Amino acid sequence: MPLAPIHGHTALRERLRDAHARGTLASSLLLQGPRGVGKQQVALWLARLLLCEQPDRAPCGQCKSCRMAAQVQHPDLHWFFPRPRLKDSDPDLDDVREDIAEGIAERLANGGLYGAPGGDEAIFVATVRAIVQTAVMSPAMGRRKVFVIGDAERMVAQEGSDQAANAFLKLLEEPPADTTIVLTSSEPGALLPTIRSRVVCMRVAPLPDADVRAFLRDPAVATRFTGAGDEAELARLAGGAPGRLVDRESWEASLGHARRILDAATSPDRGTRMRVALGQGASGARGKFSDTLDALTVLLHERSRRAANQGDESQALGAAKAIEVVEEAKETATRNVNPQLLTAALLVNIGALVR
Repeated sequence: MPLAPIHGHTALRERLRDAHARGTLASSLLLQGPRGVGKQQVALWLARLLLCEQPDRAPCGQCKSCRMAAQVQHPDLHWFFPRPRLKDSDPDLDDVREDIAEGIAERLANGGLYGAPGGDEAIFVATVRAIVQTAVMSPAMGRRKVFVIGDAERMVAQEGSDQAANAFLKLLEEPPADTTIVLTSSEPGALLPTIRSRVVCMRVAPLPDADVRAFLRDPAVATRFTGAGDEAELARLAGGAPGRLVDRESWEASLGHARRILDAATSPDRGTRMRVALGQGASGARGKFSDTLDALTVLLHERSRRAANQGDESQALGAAKAIEVVEEAKETATRNVNPQLLTAALLVNIGALVR
């Protein structure tokens, strides 16, 4: 089964297409943005563009390379993402390839829809070695090979893996001339600075409502959401990131946490604000907390639109400014900060803008 057709991200894809046509596309890219907006879909679309046999209208969707890449069967398209650790303590290249092929088959069986990686899933050192080993090989079919590395923040450091890590950094810094590497991440701040400094970053923004609705109507995925709610409800819930609907329960939990933050920010009760801040936990501000901040942005967008529709310009402007505060908090959250302190600051700053 091929991947579901990509929807939206038109401006970003035109930038990538133009850069490729002019020969200025970076060899190592990082696509970053909220979870569920389609970063890996964009990366795989770019792979089809680069591998297409009709450069004047790539990706044409008709040539052999496009057809194979659409089913992730092109020998020069290499898609890696977090997987459970293999039982073999020292798996070789073939073991890793077999495991990732199994993971890709699982994703394709669901039309290319998949949830966030589980807690036991990561890009382990054996996979990093496989990426480096494959990158030095010549393309098998065309003139170029493309690596898509999803959820790259899950690339874990392991004792004794310095050689593999250094080889990967060298690969990012100086890929072979026939190689393009595309990393994606919902938590770019969790990437090692040595990785971030070697890639060109591009933001993948949330989709407008019309593109989310087009995604939901696509026959390739529509049956997945049958009975899950009407189109308007699902589009509102997605908040510009249709991939969130795959992990709907988790996303609804993040929305619930975000509502509590917003309610506490507008509450005159200091005790309420304190309890909400302490409820965030004291470990590193990543993962679920980052999803809560994304949900808070969605709620503030809704608040701003509602106020604007009601003619309340002051409330609309306050909510819009609060979104900027949350976006700054997202950047801070990518570093090693305490979520409780960050939430406490958010409550004060948002409260001053939204009443």
